[in-house]
Amino acid sequence: MINSGHTILQRYLQQLIPMAARGLLRMKNSHLHNMNCFWLIRFSAEIALRPVSSRHFCLKIESADAESCQENGILVNNLACMGVDVKMARRRQPGVLKKLITNEEGLKKFLQSKGATNEIIASIISRYPRAITRSHESLEKRWELWRSILMTDLEIVNILGRSPESFFRSSNNMNMEKNITFFCSLGLTSKHLSNMLTRAPRAFSNRVELNKQMTDLLHEICLSLGGENPNGFVKHIISKNVFILLRSSKQVSANIEFLQSSFHLRNEELLALLHGTGADILDLSNEYIKKNFTNAKEKLLSLGCTEREVDRFFIRYPRVLFLSAKTLSDKIDCLLQAKIHIKQIAETSRVLDVSISTVRSRVKELEKTSYDFKTYGIGILTLSKKRFEAKLEKLHSAW
Repeated sequence: MINSGHTILQRYLQQLIPMAARGLLRMKNSHLHNMNCFWLIRFSAEIALRPVSSRHFCLKIESADAESCQENGILVNNLACMGVDVKMARRRQPGVLKKLITNEEGLKKFLQSKGATNEIIASIISRYPRAITRSHESLEKRWELWRSILMTDLEIVNILGRSPESFFRSSNNMNMEKNITFFCSLGLTSKHLSNMLTRAPRAFSNRVELNKQMTDLLHEICLSLGGENPNGFVKHIISKNVFILLRSSKQVSANIEFLQSSFHLRNEELLALLHGTGADILDLSNEYIKKNFTNAKEKLLSLGCTEREVDRFFIRYPRVLFLSAKTLSDKIDCLLQAKIHIKQIAETSRVLDVSISTVRSRVKELEKTSYDFKTYGIGILTLSKKRFEAKLEKLHSAW
């Protein structure tokens, strides 16, 4: 009975092994790789043809063999020779290294023709391996679309070096073309589109319907707040903060509701805020905004500001919501140490845009001229480097 079963297994494997070998030989890989896989299968078959007690070991060998044959050896070697960080590529998109048909050499030549260095090309593939799956025709068409917005090839190369995903994430060139047409219909100029593509290129990979959903929301918000030019409002918000197109409608709605309720704004006041610097924070996480708002309010109240002064501070400088609790606290403490009153800080909130190191060095220079912040204000700390140096030179002359 056992001998009969063993004979059937032998016949089955005799048919299976040639089939497996033929399949492996069809693989687009190196001769050495094929020979290794062939001998592993032969070795597995010899073990399987032994008595039944040895078959469990056969399964382990086949499993190990399958795992070792997963990646395309020629592809991995090619990428390594190109300077690609294979470990990073494997960690980010491991499936790409298993593909039998790729276009790494074509991609390299294409990007070189556009001015990219070998180092930039290797970095692009390391961080976004899927780039090597794009055909030459797809690359040409996408480049043509980007060049319809940006002035030079070098601008595109710089974006790819910074964010390769933005160019290679989607191969749907028709969708990008539709997005360009849609953005132009909103009244956005080529300058706006160039800025959008440079700062948030992923917006052009969104489905057109998704971008339209966000613009429809902004249109409705403007009308609900009593605005008379919703199209201009939409254009302003997107040109001011293109990252809003990468967020959900629910998140943006929640942020607008939070601004109105927390800053105690009437509709016309909120509309004015959004037309100004308020647009900058609409793409932030709602939880992040709430947390930073609570921390900033507690800090200002603890230093003697009134509720009204705090509200005015946020309306005047909503960008404070970008600052973490520690960063805001450190900046305020630095200014207080320079004997600047908290109410001056609240009224000239732009001073919080200046780094702590710059504030310290400028305060030190101004002390030499006996500059009095109480008398002359703290606006001097917010000047550009060139204007500050010119002002400082005048103060030294007068002193």
